[in-house]
Amino acid sequence: MPNLKSNGLATVSLFSGGGGLDLGFFRAGYKHIASYELIPICKDTLSANLQCEKICCGPEEGDVTDVDWSNYQGKIDIVHGGPPCQPFSIAGAQKGFDDKRNMWGEFNRAVNTIKPRAFIAENVPGMLNPKFKSFVKKYIFDQLSDYSIATFEMHTADYGVPQIRKRVFFVGFRSKTQFNKFNPPQPTHTWSHLCKKGSSYTCSLFDDGLAKISGVRECLGLPNIGFDNLAPTIRSAFTGKRNTTSVLNSTAGQKVWGDMQIWPNGVQADRKKASAFPAKNGHFRLSVQDVGLIQGFPESWKFSGAVYQILGQIGNSVSPPVAYQVALSVVNVLKKA
Repeated sequence: MPNLKSNGLATVSLFSGGGGLDLGFFRAGYKHIASYELIPICKDTLSANLQCEKICCGPEEGDVTDVDWSNYQGKIDIVHGGPPCQPFSIAGAQKGFDDKRNMWGEFNRAVNTIKPRAFIAENVPGMLNPKFKSFVKKYIFDQLSDYSIATFEMHTADYGVPQIRKRVFFVGFRSKTQFNKFNPPQPTHTWSHLCKKGSSYTCSLFDDGLAKISGVRECLGLPNIGFDNLAPTIRSAFTGKRNTTSVLNSTAGQKVWGDMQIWPNGVQADRKKASAFPAKNGHFRLSVQDVGLIQGFPESWKFSGAVYQILGQIGNSVSPPVAYQVALSVVNVLKKA
């Protein structure tokens, strides 16, 4: 994600979390005006890393249900955010609109009040489950009727991030002409070479002429053991079992980590502490810095909080290189208009 020069477009983010979308758009040349997030500890993370005019976190200032978005009218080109995914995820029981964590109505309110030139919303693939088809139509397409909306999936490994992680994006444009010119980001990397080494993952369909992604071991600078792979999806420590210091999301995932000789449990606050507590079978114990890299955050991005809070921020975040590619695809349309 090379830092690009300013493109003159301003953004506001909702449900900012650990800053994955914010970072991707900032690196792509957008001016980030404000971030809103309900979880208090995220303010320390965002403040330490972002060049941003306004960072609002915690119940008193980050609760989007209390924000008067009219203050941003005429000042913002892009509204982006990832409304809580638990209502549509398997881990969250897929209650959809009946889930009190469903915040799509608030995202829509912000977009319809601010009236940006475009919006970007991210969520889990479960949202495209047929059971949510009526929800998507009624509470996204119908409520954001001033916008023409593109819907597409992205896989982090297609953009150089060594992790199995799919996400759905909704990208809307006020201008129908701009919408017609928009194309979802094309993959920048291939990972078929990792699949040939015994992986059970479905390989990337994109191969010819693309850079080969690094597996987890190579990404972390670990010795070559003759096998490398993509990481299973990093779980968020803010969902499921609370205060966990594990990134493991399934029994099957344990085998994948084990084959790479990496221990996904008991993640430590830093690499010094991780090396001081050898893991089972001598496998490599992860630190929060390592998990951030596996999610696509640069090593310079510093997370705040206890280990479980940091893992929650990382696991909830959009992978920054994925956000970066979406940001580029949108600016290519808006700046040529």
